[in-house]
Amino acid sequence: MESLISKIQAIGTKTLADISAASDLATLEGFRVSVLGKKGSLSEVLKGLGSVSAEERPKIGAAANEVKAKIEGALESKREGLEAKDLEQKLASERLDVSIPARKLHRGSLHPITQTTRRMVEVLSRLGFDLLTGPEIETDYFCFEAVNIPADHPARDQQDTFFMGPGLVLRTQTTAIQTRAMRGKKWPIRILCPGAVYRKDNDATHSPMFHQLEGLWIDKGVKMSDLKGTLEFFAKEMFGSATRVRLRPSYFSFVEPGAEIDVSCFKCDGKDPSCKICKGTGWMEILGAGMVHPKLLELAGYDPKEVSGFAFGMGIDRIAMMAHDVPDLRLLFEGDQRFNSQF
Repeated sequence: MESLISKIQAIGTKTLADISAASDLATLEGFRVSVLGKKGSLSEVLKGLGSVSAEERPKIGAAANEVKAKIEGALESKREGLEAKDLEQKLASERLDVSIPARKLHRGSLHPITQTTRRMVEVLSRLGFDLLTGPEIETDYFCFEAVNIPADHPARDQQDTFFMGPGLVLRTQTTAIQTRAMRGKKWPIRILCPGAVYRKDNDATHSPMFHQLEGLWIDKGVKMSDLKGTLEFFAKEMFGSATRVRLRPSYFSFVEPGAEIDVSCFKCDGKDPSCKICKGTGWMEILGAGMVHPKLLELAGYDPKEVSGFAFGMGIDRIAMMAHDVPDLRLLFEGDQRFNSQF
């Protein structure tokens, strides 16, 4: 027993001296492993406990625990001192020059669709239009019936519309915002309704989610000439002062009469047969419009004999594509930073 205790105490004395002399953390860790590790000197000595009697083992164990506690305490104290010394040296050698210019941070930018939307709203706001938004999950009534699209209309086909449940759909056009506004306030009304809309399409020129901007003006004496003047102003501000506008008769269920609106090509003005924007025609279709259908005025509680109005709707994504010569609509929604950073 005396022999084992002497060995344990000798190990303790030598280890404490080595710890005191350690000059770095790596050396200190080496001492810890060589003494307290599984194959360390103290562990090897304790393997000899099997050769001593049961009465002697507690005394040897107590002596080993005492030495181990002293070694662990010395290790911790020395480690704290060495870490503080290392930190002091590091701070002294890694001083910062605060006068050096900082790295230039990357600044993000607005998505081209957001930029286009804001530009369109800014232009039309100068004519007195107010901004109005509405829910993207819309009732069947406001999305279809309230805009003169009955239950048997082809637009109600499930191939075109995302149905969310009984009586609920993802809105197929922002006209629903206009019908809500007409129910909720008296004329005069002059509003812009931008937002995302949803239809079951997906190719180079169509997306299942895209963006529209619709406008509505209801007041006494509103005429088709007011609509044409509004759209001419918009086209010249968006595409340049030389832009011309033409109206072609068309059908939309919520206006009567209705028209497709074309603008002259701002790239080639019809002089380049290979123009990708107008395909050599000299004209680009940008929106549909017309005078608000009398039935919609009646549904909103207005007297068609007293007031009239016009409405128009245009695809924001399409205008963004034309303005920036984007060949594929899907590029606007893929989130590719190489594409987005150009704007």
